[in-house]
Amino acid sequence: MASMSTAFPKTTPFLSHPLTKSDSLIATTVSFPSSARSRSLRRATLRVRSALIEPDGGKLVELVVPETRRREKKHEAADLPRVKLTAIDLQWMHVLSEGWASPLRGFMREAEFLQTLHFNSLRLDDGSVVNMSVPIVLAIDDEQKALIGESKRVALIYKHPKEERIARTWGTTAPGLPFAEEAITNAGNWLIGGDLEVLEPVKYNDGLDRFRLSPFELRKELEKRGADAVFAFQLRNPVHNGHALLMTDTRRRLLEMGYKNPILLLHPLGGFTKADDVPLSWRMKQHEKVLEDGVLDPETTVVSIFPSPMLYAGPTEVQWHAKARINAGANFYIVGRDPAGMGHPVEKRDLYDADHGKKVLSMAPGLERLNILPFRVAAYDKTQGKMAFFDPSRAQDFLFISGTKMRGLAKNKESPPDGFMCPGGWKVLVDYYDSLSLSGNARLPEKVPV
Repeated sequence: MASMSTAFPKTTPFLSHPLTKSDSLIATTVSFPSSARSRSLRRATLRVRSALIEPDGGKLVELVVPETRRREKKHEAADLPRVKLTAIDLQWMHVLSEGWASPLRGFMREAEFLQTLHFNSLRLDDGSVVNMSVPIVLAIDDEQKALIGESKRVALIYKHPKEERIARTWGTTAPGLPFAEEAITNAGNWLIGGDLEVLEPVKYNDGLDRFRLSPFELRKELEKRGADAVFAFQLRNPVHNGHALLMTDTRRRLLEMGYKNPILLLHPLGGFTKADDVPLSWRMKQHEKVLEDGVLDPETTVVSIFPSPMLYAGPTEVQWHAKARINAGANFYIVGRDPAGMGHPVEKRDLYDADHGKKVLSMAPGLERLNILPFRVAAYDKTQGKMAFFDPSRAQDFLFISGTKMRGLAKNKESPPDGFMCPGGWKVLVDYYDSLSLSGNARLPEKVPV
């Protein structure tokens, strides 16, 4: 397929390589396998750049057609075969159109799909390797394939191996995987790939488009602020003071290393999430309160929405989260316990080992340029009345407030301990759960592109 033209409606101590000045940022030690240890040592001569990191492939991909050519392209698209897109398809289209998946220029062809499934990376024409751990594909059914297949302009249709895709991405084919059930199990039996041209920038008209900065726009903003280091924090939950402690402490340590103006990219996920996660609109309202209450400094924090859907694929998906932030200009990535993980959909246990995500990031192909910063564990210090880094020598002084516990308190309109979350942010969370009880729904519907 030469191109895919789609008009959008206006809706919807361990690092990837060691630091050169000090490894005081690292609060935990990890025993590497011998191969990983030798690889880490070989990277010891690499240096961290005190500037925005180059995007994967050396150039940021932007697939939105320039305004001067849109009329011509819309006329051309009128004669092309059409594919019906789901809300999640549109989210991946958004991701591709702005270059989050650079150097991808469209939905994956079969060779790209197979490399992603089996190697978590893509080999470029010049022999270099970039990370790509999750498939970005477009499924079509038998009827659509028959209609499209008659077109001489379409040739890149291949079989959709659903079981293999699920098994390789999640490490299990157990029923109950949220993304798989939403976007794969009942999807079409074929995949269609090729270069993409997007006729209109994606807009959701939900009041949050001002937060949806593309990688190009983020780089422009970070350069405007004079950032000499950018550290990204990925989250899909409300920000509590433990998160804020991790972020502010990271900036302090970067300053101690000699950076002059490290900027935090607070980057909540904005695509598909499972039903019990707090919806994006409420999370963004809560994040704004965190800034208003001074928990994070607005001068050194950029808040933006990452448009990707959430797969809950643990160590596989966290590579995608890290790689996309390279394209946005981040050269440091904060990773915590069980990143992108979830409970096993059938058994009463976590689906992934809590430490595997950060270990995988330290070894992942194509992420060598990105500095990985593991979390220090934060908990509520009862002796100080605030969130603090956990001290195992006085473990009895600390209270761990899980996400389940936090949601339970908010649902029951109970207050957490003083110092757990800023009052304005907590009120937003209580209001959200209060709205659910008033509506009688398990979750309020969110606007999605149509």
